[in-house]
Amino acid sequence: MTANHDSLEAGFSPAADPLFREFSVRSLHLRNRIVMSPMTRTHSPGGVPGEKVARYYRRRAEGGTGLIITEGVAIDHPASVDHASVPNMFASTALDGWRSVVDGVHEAGGRIIPQLWHVGPLWGAMGGSPAVTPMRPSGLWGTPGITTYSDDYVRASEPVTRAMTTADINSVIEAFRAAARGAVDAGFDGIALHGGHGYLLDAFLWADTNRRDDEWGGDAERRAAFPAAVVRAIREEIGEELPIFFRFSQHKQQDFGARLANTPEELGALLRPLVDAGVDVLDASARRFQAPAFEGSDLSLAGWAKQLTGAHSMAVGSVGIGSAIKDRRSSGNPILDNRDELLRRLAADEFDLIAIGRLHLADPDLVRTLRSGGPLPQYDYGKHESALL
Repeated sequence: MTANHDSLEAGFSPAADPLFREFSVRSLHLRNRIVMSPMTRTHSPGGVPGEKVARYYRRRAEGGTGLIITEGVAIDHPASVDHASVPNMFASTALDGWRSVVDGVHEAGGRIIPQLWHVGPLWGAMGGSPAVTPMRPSGLWGTPGITTYSDDYVRASEPVTRAMTTADINSVIEAFRAAARGAVDAGFDGIALHGGHGYLLDAFLWADTNRRDDEWGGDAERRAAFPAAVVRAIREEIGEELPIFFRFSQHKQQDFGARLANTPEELGALLRPLVDAGVDVLDASARRFQAPAFEGSDLSLAGWAKQLTGAHSMAVGSVGIGSAIKDRRSSGNPILDNRDELLRRLAADEFDLIAIGRLHLADPDLVRTLRSGGPLPQYDYGKHESALL
């Protein structure tokens, strides 16, 4: 059933106006500023998204979400990901599955882009028995001696990795290029890249893991060379019409206290090569979207990304919008209501889009709920984290 856009206007509050302004970048036109953040689902056996996956994404489009960014999608490279139920963007059966997903979202009035990733792989290495040897720029998994995977878990020993060769780097670039072509052929409205959280692209940006002394490492600009080469290859492949999003983060899954950049100048040196290569929207992943990124300024990480590069930016990180979030870490305690901060920063054009994750799991009609002023759902880790609802 196609979403009834008239019904989405019911109960519209002027106070929420910044959320519901339209937004355009290249050929992508969005009905509002609300984005469904990518969240791993592992419900695609053999890497193929099926009917349940198609229905899951379509329901969010029917609920009014402006843009859906899919869960991380594997590229055709042996070390891209080591989980059999993570979808891919290279097998013909997977591409057929994605066409059904895209068609359903479009029929419901939504827009959708895939998040392409190469994890390195993270999960296998953290489990201690990876299916393939993880790849890293310099053979370092994270900051030597520090490997945290959650607030209460510290691994005693570092996973085994190997430094990437020039041949490795070139093969990954071409795998990203091919995946982007597959996504365009499947009808997606753009491309998103996961360059944060300690995954492969981020491992090149991060000085702790990139200690190379060749063209792929060194100062901030040289550490950005490999991610920029991936972006450039994708832009060459897909042309000028479709937008490219790029997720980056200060924190890493290997170390939640890590920092990609210690100063605005360093952050700009890392991000500008990506924008020059073809990135349109910088997706700034923070544990709290509104947290000041650097001392001496109230500006968020997404705000700095936009100011430093002139590109569009998207904020993400613990958007509660008044909801009590119950999960294994908060023990049911509500997070702070940061709705006022969200609206204030959007209204000031500090960033252009806001990505919301967990509340989209709890309520497929989240945007409709926001427009109507109705009660928001409670996210429950046990109920929502692994389900495909």
